[in-house]
Amino acid sequence: MSTGPPKHEMQYFPNMINAMPSESAEFRRVLWTGLYSQVVLMTVPVGGDIGDEVHTVDQALTFTSGVGKATINGKDQDVKAGDLMVVPAGTQHQFVNTGPTPLILYTIYSPAEHDSRTVHKTKEEGDKEEEAGKDEAPKWSRQSQSENEKAGLVNTSGKY
Repeated sequence: MSTGPPKHEMQYFPNMINAMPSESAEFRRVLWTGLYSQVVLMTVPVGGDIGDEVHTVDQALTFTSGVGKATINGKDQDVKAGDLMVVPAGTQHQFVNTGPTPLILYTIYSPAEHDSRTVHKTKEEGDKEEEAGKDEAPKWSRQSQSENEKAGLVNTSGKY
């Protein structure tokens, strides 16, 4: 997996609402990191949760299987496959698997939240790496539009 800025190519992830997520057993796997967003696949085990947290980035979560409970800024909402939940930056949130099967989702962070090579087999592994500062978003994924243009990472002509 690349540690540098993304190439200007299509990224295709087939079967995101069925086969692909069910084949991943990791708690967290970064699928793609762009200049302004990141796609992450998550599997929350039966009885598990993602942890009560607050990010400095926006997050949109799409649930592909299982059932759970979302708590956003103190308000509870049941979630299931096919649901989309948006968590604005700076908002407390927690997702708990309340069903008999893994709760599987993909989330889009904007900008990136994790290292572009992140794969955490368990929540505990992820927590440990985050606490040790080993799961930081790449610097290039947190630059401004003008910084990316100056660095040649964004060209409004679309030609590279």
